[in-house]
Amino acid sequence: QVKVVESGGGLVQPGGSLRLSCAASGFTFNRVAMKWFRQAPGKERELVASITRTGDSTNYADSVKGRFTIIRDNVKNTVYLQMNSLKPEDTAVYFCVAVAPYGVGDYWGQGTQVTVSS
Repeated sequence: QVKVVESGGGLVQPGGSLRLSCAASGFTFNRVAMKWFRQAPGKERELVASITRTGDSTNYADSVKGRFTIIRDNVKNTVYLQMNSLKPEDTAVYFCVAVAPYGVGDYWGQGTQVTVSS
């Protein structure tokens, strides 16, 4: 059974930092690319960052480049999203996604809320 579980969200002041974690199980983690999405109220879901199965290549939305970093630990079966210099517009529910671990269909976590406010 595939499980993808996010943690680490919370309330942070503008300019602050948070690190989201995503623990995955039920598949061979080092064979699967991983992604972070986010969705703010009333807005479209947005792809924030992605990382290849080996971690040798990453991609970011323009809105987070230079501030967010996606990394993975293939020993701990965990992917992280380090978020620095947070802005109020980063407020959203953040979702971790395992990209088609069995060839068909992505697996999504339940999401973790990030709120950036003073």
